[in-house]
Amino acid sequence: MRRLAILLLLSSVPVFAADPVAQAWLTSADGKQKLERLPPIAMTAPPATGLAIRIDEKRIYQPVEGFGASFTESSAWLMNRRLSAQQRDALLHELFDRGTGLGLSLTRVPIGASDFSLSHYSFDDMPPGKTDPGLAHFSIEHARADVLPMVRAALKINPALKVMISPWSPPAWMKTSGSLVGGRLNPKFYDAFARYFDKTLAAFAAEGVPVFALTIQNEPHFEPPDYPGMRMEPAARAEFIRDHLGPLLEKKWPRVKLLDWDHNWDQPESPLAVLADARARKFVAGIAWHCYNGDVSAQSSTRAKYPDKETWMTECSGGNWTPSWSESLEWMTRSLVIGNVRNWGRGANLWNLALDENHGPHAGGCGDCRGVVTIDSKTGAITRNVEYYVLGHVSRFVPPGARRIESDSDIDGLHSVAFSNPDGTFAAIVLNASNAARRFALVTRGRAIPLALDGGAVTTVTWH
Repeated sequence: MRRLAILLLLSSVPVFAADPVAQAWLTSADGKQKLERLPPIAMTAPPATGLAIRIDEKRIYQPVEGFGASFTESSAWLMNRRLSAQQRDALLHELFDRGTGLGLSLTRVPIGASDFSLSHYSFDDMPPGKTDPGLAHFSIEHARADVLPMVRAALKINPALKVMISPWSPPAWMKTSGSLVGGRLNPKFYDAFARYFDKTLAAFAAEGVPVFALTIQNEPHFEPPDYPGMRMEPAARAEFIRDHLGPLLEKKWPRVKLLDWDHNWDQPESPLAVLADARARKFVAGIAWHCYNGDVSAQSSTRAKYPDKETWMTECSGGNWTPSWSESLEWMTRSLVIGNVRNWGRGANLWNLALDENHGPHAGGCGDCRGVVTIDSKTGAITRNVEYYVLGHVSRFVPPGARRIESDSDIDGLHSVAFSNPDGTFAAIVLNASNAARRFALVTRGRAIPLALDGGAVTTVTWH
């Protein structure tokens, strides 16, 4: 009886949980701290004065579907041919493992060659003057060599990895130039080009690489002089989507998203012209953007006209044109992570996942681009570039299925974006874009997370 009485007494005593805590990771402007985990931060009552970033988890915006970088042929070749099996396995886990690595969950694969390939080719090359409208000579052997094995290895580590595909050029015989470099798509081969996508989707799926989205042409307003490319005006894109590829995808690949544009922020009138065609528009899931010209706000102004269309950032590269660590950290975090997501982006895909010590290998095009990592082609040594840490600040803490939630931004140089995660946790990324240190608090649900951030630094904060 005495024991029972004690148990009853204990059961009536209220149990108080420990004060909640938040966790933060920091990357400094000078690069001395890189995704460094800080001591736990006790959550307190909101301050009466001072800087505050207020977060409202009840105001929910678009879902997040992934962050990552591209498996170009150059990236895949370096991983597959210039790393030992042990080095390769360690790097792939570091990049794609959700438990121990960055947890990258998005990648883009060129259909055929880009500037970051070992040579120029398509999946259906023919001798000059010959054509193959039946696609009898279609082959993905180039992709089987390095690209598909590396994508499969990444998928094994992270089955949630989403793969999108983009051509830099159709086969030369489909074009007015008769060359992979320059020219336009010959209208008499519109149907053959649609079936070229169909065969690529089927071949990749048979190789264990399912595709979730595609664009019909990389940078369709640019004809590069020394690597595969093609100009494709809005009217041509609308006709090709409306009368050829759109109906084919709807019939055979209804789960594959078709994204238009795949080019810079500075010409939003081009994807808007495609969407103005109502019959083409019904097949277009969203707009894909690149970062090299214009401002990220174009994503919002375009979406405002067609709010049912998705927004994606599909390519942005760092390079020696901005060698400064601090400048790259600030611009990429502000534009590709915070700005992109605050302007409706569902994800961000950087350009090369890996390049060598000479910014290659490449076949024309960019001679000073930077990969997320640099692989020394002689030793296999890995250098983690600023892009690695920019991605890590979001990909490690914001998994697919998260939702953007409301947060204050651009307060005395502090820029932020916040997320609600599928497991019930929350995350916020804050950049101090000013030169001076800032003390501030993240305020949510009547609690505050006190923080201090030096000029140019980035922090990711998580809490329950």
